[in-house]
Amino acid sequence: MRPDKQTIRQRFTRAAATYDRQAVIQQRVADRLLALLAEFSGPPPRRALEIGCCTGLLTSRLVRQYGNIETLYVNDLVSRFEPRIAAAIPAGRTNLVFLAGDIETLDLPPALDLVISSSTFHWLEDLPALLNRLKDRMAPGSRLAFSLYGRDNLRQVREITGIGLDYYRLSELRELVGRHFSVLACEEERHTFTFADPLALLHHLRDTGVNSLAPGPWGRKRLHSFDREYRHRYGDQEGVALTYHPLYCLARKEDALPGK
Repeated sequence: MRPDKQTIRQRFTRAAATYDRQAVIQQRVADRLLALLAEFSGPPPRRALEIGCCTGLLTSRLVRQYGNIETLYVNDLVSRFEPRIAAAIPAGRTNLVFLAGDIETLDLPPALDLVISSSTFHWLEDLPALLNRLKDRMAPGSRLAFSLYGRDNLRQVREITGIGLDYYRLSELRELVGRHFSVLACEEERHTFTFADPLALLHHLRDTGVNSLAPGPWGRKRLHSFDREYRHRYGDQEGVALTYHPLYCLARKEDALPGK
């Protein structure tokens, strides 16, 4: 399915009050992304862009990891997240510029030495086009670090409902990024979470905005059918299982790629 940006904006706006409490996988993924970035050490960024900041889970960690960043551009579809982001950044440590709107259509700032995004790029309509645009706005030697989700993500929900995104395989992601950047690392993980019942699982997805593909509220009959089928396929005495499948990519922009 292609994500509808208006629906995404609405669902994440509604989830603003509950996101931080429920976003366990998003916090783990943000931590791993920053650890991967630290493994391939380079100079601290001076002009950085974060895409899809949401409530600032990655933003606050990024500033703690690098201290002063001269200019940090922070983007999200949801303009209401701007005060949350401002509150997450210590006063005077960096010049924060909030860019509200769709990153696929916004003008990008120039001379970036870091572009970072966690748990966002799977919502894009055209990742290859964005990577091409980013490359043109990044300085030589700059780094690109992002996470998104792979083919097994939320597979239990997709197998029952038929609702899901077109996710990348790790090999596809590596090849795509390698067209424009030198790939430093590309890896994947799988995390399985257990919920008391399918209704608790659906509440979790709603409270993190991840139900942004659902076309509307479910009626009682559909909920009952989903509950019964989910318990039958993926339930046991512990509860019901849900899989997350994060992919990570770290790359560098070179003056010229070999053979290009």
